[in-house]
Amino acid sequence: MAMKYLGAYLMAVLGGKESPTAEDVKVILEAGGLEVDGEMLGRLIAKMDGKQAHELIKAGYGKFAACGGGGGGTAAGPAAAGAGGAAGGAGGAAKEEKKIVEEEEEEDVDFDLFG
Repeated sequence: MAMKYLGAYLMAVLGGKESPTAEDVKVILEAGGLEVDGEMLGRLIAKMDGKQAHELIKAGYGKFAACGGGGGGTAAGPAAAGAGGAAGGAGGAAKEEKKIVEEEEEEDVDFDLFG
């Protein structure tokens, strides 16, 4: 199922509709300039009938947790920021030492890429 339909459905839920209709989702998709496949939209509405989005998300969260991995990169960012703050002025000194390298300009080169 295309994610755009599910995304629009969830946007409608965030907008206050507890059980969005096909028309609610269609309005959101068309406002974003997207084409709507009535059959696909109908399938989404049928699968969501009688269910609440937050309950499905809660039930599916455990499935994503089972996948694992990928979380290491984000933890390093805040840790690095904390370490930089602890170092104080040392970080500023390192930035000052960084040399600026300028490219040399070539003069009067007769080079034709297509010749």
